[in-house]
Order: sequence, then C-alpha cells, then structure tokens
Amino acid sequence: MPSPIAPTTADEFEAERSHLLALAYRMLGSRAEAEDAVQEAWLRYDRARGGGQIHDLRGWLTTVTGRICLDVLKSARVSREAYPGQWLPAYTVDPAAGPDARAEMSDQVGLALLIVLERLTPEQRVAMVLHDAFGLPFEDVATVLGTSETAARQHASRGRRAVSQGGVRHSAGLAEQREVLNAFLAAANSGDLQALAAVLAPDVVAIGDGGGLIPGVGTRPVVGADKVARFYLGILGNRLAAVTVKPVVVSGAAAVLVRGAFADGRPLLSVLAVAVDQGRITGIFNQLNPGKLLLGDLG
Repeated sequence: MPSPIAPTTADEFEAERSHLLALAYRMLGSRAEAEDAVQEAWLRYDRARGGGQIHDLRGWLTTVTGRICLDVLKSARVSREAYPGQWLPAYTVDPAAGPDARAEMSDQVGLALLIVLERLTPEQRVAMVLHDAFGLPFEDVATVLGTSETAARQHASRGRRAVSQGGVRHSAGLAEQREVLNAFLAAANSGDLQALAAVLAPDVVAIGDGGGLIPGVGTRPVVGADKVARFYLGILGNRLAAVTVKPVVVSGAAAVLVRGAFADGRPLLSVLAVAVDQGRITGIFNQLNPGKLLLGDLG
C-alpha cells in the first residue's frame, strides 16, 4: 500500500490562506490590500521555512501577517493625515447580491464599522482584531505590536471604547437596507423635502469623499435629517444632469453606483452606501474619488 504523500510547504500555507485573508481584511478593510499582505506573508514563510524554527505554523503566520498589516496601517495613517477633505475607505463594489452572495458576505466587516475602525490608531486596530475577533492571547498580541502585554491590553481597550462611542447605528439586514435606500432615492428624485427627511434618522451623518477632486463635497460631514435632506436635494436640483443608478453592494451594505454628469459637463462616478437602523438611514457614505472605487466587472 503506497505511503500517503506528505503535504508540501505550499500546501501547508494554502491550508491557512483563508484564515490569513480574513485576518488581514479585518485589519486593513480592503480585499486587495489583504491579498497583498498574505502574499508577503507567503514570501516571508518561503524564506524562513528552511531554518526549522517554525513549530506552530498558524501562530507564526498570524504573527507575521499581523506585523505586515501593522506596517501598512501606519503608512496609510501618514497618507490620510495629508488627505484633502473628508475621508472614506476604498470601496470594493459588488453586484447587487442574491441569497448565495449574501451568505458569502456574512463574515465581512460592515461598512459602518469599517469606517469607525479606520479612525483607530494602527495599534488599537491590530490589538482589537487579533484579540477580539481571532482570540489571540494578549501575550501574542504584544509580540505583534512589539510592546508589553499591558500596553497591548490598553490598545485593545481604547479601541473598543472608540468604536462604542463613535459608531453609526446599523442593525438592518441587506433587504431592509435596500428598501430604505430605495425610499431615500425616490424621495430625493421627487424633490419632496419632508418625505426625504422622514427616511433619515434625526442624527444622520452624511460623509462624502471627493479626494479633493470634486467641488462642493465639503470638508466636514453633514449632520441632521433636515440638513442632509436639503444637501441632497440641492445636489440633485442644481448640480447634476442626467444620471443612471445601479444597485450594488459595498462591504455587505446596500449601495448604488451612480453615473452621469454634473451640470457643467464634468463626468460623475460615485458609489453611495447607507447604514440603517429601525427603518431609517443613520449614515450616508458617498465615495466620489475615482481612485478609491474598485468596480471589477462593473467598471
């Protein structure tokens, strides 16, 4: 009887890939960046595996991937501090989802949470993800961060506090989100200020990321149902020519891909996503920076 074929190092790594991708995605909030981080982890593993020092492969790869993500987050934070205007993460845009696709998206980081996570320091985010989402002991978290166990605990605690205090309420499933978003679009198209405001939570926040390329986006979020309603009616009434709207999904959130032109002829491409709680929109996140829209087959 033939002996079983021993797994190659590539096979062993591939067995951990889905775990590492989930880890990196929660840390970085970008599929493309997560894949790059995991690829870098593979290269480091390929260089290190001949030394015979890897006794716990998953633990070793988790630590290495965590360190890679920490470096990426630190670099991104420097870039963000110089970013013009309001800021949203890059959007990976998926077609409007059916039941099967929705199940595949269930483990994604929701967009509303992702936006809050991006406000944390790199150390807070890495500590929270490694410990709270993946159950890594703080002793190991400290190794990733290059700090003490006490400091690692403090980073995670401060991160949790920031998330609980700074989040946009979001409890609706995708079907309810889509229903409320459609009501928002219908009211906006009709020009009915009262109907539009009625779809919005009193403390709704609207964030628009134009990357300094789109005039009129503003440098601060718009807050409050009346102000947000008037803001979007003003855009539709005065600034846009003909547009087309296509339902899409961003990080599990209902969204629309908007194509068209501004009244002065400049092209418009944006993706508007929402957070919904108790039948009303609590957050509107409009990504207008073309460099941060990953459209795939929708491009």
